[in-house]
Amino acid sequence: MTSAPTTGAPTTQTYYDRFAAGYEAERHHGYHRLIDELELELVRKYGEGLDVFEAGCGTGLLLREAATFARSAVGLDLSRGMLAPARARGLRVVQGSLTDVPLPAASFDLVYSMKVLAHVPPIERAISELARLVRPGGHLLLEFYNPWSLRTLAKRVAGPGKIAAGTTENDVYTRYDTVARARTYLPPQLEFVGVRGVRVVTPTSKVFAIKPLGQLFSWAEHAACDAPLLRHLGGFLVVVARKRAA
Repeated sequence: MTSAPTTGAPTTQTYYDRFAAGYEAERHHGYHRLIDELELELVRKYGEGLDVFEAGCGTGLLLREAATFARSAVGLDLSRGMLAPARARGLRVVQGSLTDVPLPAASFDLVYSMKVLAHVPPIERAISELARLVRPGGHLLLEFYNPWSLRTLAKRVAGPGKIAAGTTENDVYTRYDTVARARTYLPPQLEFVGVRGVRVVTPTSKVFAIKPLGQLFSWAEHAACDAPLLRHLGGFLVVVARKRAA
């Protein structure tokens, strides 16, 4: 399942440059903070005290927190607009594409990518490139958008969100993958470890505008994210993979 950009849409880089100005508006509390917490738990689990790399770091919100518990933390993003705030935070970042990362092989113990791979058409090439960066025995956290989730249903009902003046979510390529489909993208040197579902039961981010409801859904999301019968229903699916020892 894919969504192609509309005719005359901006390039992916331009799209995210436009997105940069308002990207952090709602990211520090409520729904978005919950999503970040569920992702960061995995980053800490597999990257604490180690060398980590974020593919598609945006303005550096996750990378900033990863840097507090990792031995080293480096980020990459395609968008100059997104990277400007990350650099202002003093983070180590480089500009580049996930399909051609300008860094040496086997440089990191953990590579993670959140909210990015769904917008990369050559997905196998991107994952192979990220696998190149990981040391044998290291891990990757690869997040995909789930076609069978409440989040996807809500997107269909509400329509494309506004990103900036004259730009909506329809202006960027978006792909949706089940866990089974995502596993087929892994190159032979990677073995599947597991999956975490993020945003499993939340019908709409608006429930977090009511504090008691927000607290209830926050508890429910933490309970559901690793539950065997529920995690595959997450709007975001974080696939955990391990690079085989040489």
